[in-house]
Amino acid sequence: MTDTILYDYWRSSASYRLRIALNIADIDYRAVSVDLVQAAHKSPAHLARNPQGLVPVLEIDGHRFTQSLAILEYLNDTRNLGLLPNDPSEAAHVRALAHSVAVDVHPVCNLGVVNHVAQLLPENGTAKIDWMRHFIPAGLEAFEALLAPFEQSPYCCGASPSLADICLIPQLYNAHRWGVDISEMPRILAVEAACADHPAFAAAAPDQVKPT
Repeated sequence: MTDTILYDYWRSSASYRLRIALNIADIDYRAVSVDLVQAAHKSPAHLARNPQGLVPVLEIDGHRFTQSLAILEYLNDTRNLGLLPNDPSEAAHVRALAHSVAVDVHPVCNLGVVNHVAQLLPENGTAKIDWMRHFIPAGLEAFEALLAPFEQSPYCCGASPSLADICLIPQLYNAHRWGVDISEMPRILAVEAACADHPAFAAAAPDQVKPT
């Protein structure tokens, strides 16, 4: 039995990022579902793993880690995944691209925030959709512009997947889920197509890991 355990939720963007990275690293892991809809992330057992009550949590190499971006950096450093360039200035630009989604868009579009918005506006039956369609397009339009200096050949920043691709693809899943139009974002569309053909991304997709 593998010693690596990923506590995740199938639709969690942050968990999706880690599934991609673990697949790229060819790390065998056991997935343990933490059902956010059923508030399993607020259970005493999960709060003992992560006092923030968030997913993912990764147990690997005798450590327990939280926060997907920190875990991605750990996996990159320990498994030589090549998610960031060696040059510090180039790496900073790739991180900025990734963080534009993972730090600026994702937090305001997570389940807890959107559910709270719906509770504050009970008279508005489309509050969740309106919220998502306000924040996601602006974030992706900025990402499209930030891609301009990079050559998509075929991924965000070159010939192999980077931290930026790993952060972008889960956000695109959310965009499609909430009916966000990305048809006028050719760079993003090209990256999405390339990642769809990559086995590590395909196997990590929510529909592939959804509990039955």
